[in-house]
Amino acid sequence: MPVIKYPRIRDPLFYEWDRKAQKCGLRHTIYAVNGDQYTGEWLDNLKHGKGTQIWKNTGAVYSGDWKFGKRDGYGSYSIPDPVTKEYKRVYTGWWENDRRGGRGVFFYPNGECYEGEWSNGLRSGWGKMQYKDGSVYEGQWLADQHNGQGVLQLPNGNRYEGGWKDGKKHGPGKYFYLDKGQQLEGIWVADIPKCGVLVDFGRDSAPAPPQYPLPEIELHDPAGVLAEARAMFDDSRN
Repeated sequence: MPVIKYPRIRDPLFYEWDRKAQKCGLRHTIYAVNGDQYTGEWLDNLKHGKGTQIWKNTGAVYSGDWKFGKRDGYGSYSIPDPVTKEYKRVYTGWWENDRRGGRGVFFYPNGECYEGEWSNGLRSGWGKMQYKDGSVYEGQWLADQHNGQGVLQLPNGNRYEGGWKDGKKHGPGKYFYLDKGQQLEGIWVADIPKCGVLVDFGRDSAPAPPQYPLPEIELHDPAGVLAEARAMFDDSRN
């Protein structure tokens, strides 16, 4: 009986080519069609692990952790100076789903700096912001604005301690006029003090005290007055 031999079935060549083209593990620099380049680890054709990405259009560089094609974990993002071409650090810290998330430090082009918590690329949580004019705010943030409790220190030494809402002083708080030696404790609404008690506070050692001291006003229960004002404020929020 004759022996019939059948040809061995082979996969089409493009299957092999495609398998070899799959990116997995550590790879040398891979160039995208638009000129961007990535050097680092891959998983199932996605950037995953440690790696460095350079964007051709802006020259920006990210070096750090990746997860399924997105910046996720700890990493640093820098851009070149348009004049000197030297790289300037913009952000160093934690990332989540390709956005700033967790704790990190952000350096603004005008010299300002924020160090603290982030969520969805926005300042949210507890953080400290140093402004260009010398002011410093440290406290709670929500969606890139002061929200909650915080302290704002002004360049002349004056400071506000208390509540904030949408970037403005809001709720019970204290304003220390150290240049005048006075203190205002009261209730703020949208940056405006609505009621409170103003007293001399270290007036004798203040650099620019008012000409006359504040007259003493006899209140039966000054703490009770403020407590009542706070209660009215809380009721208005409900």
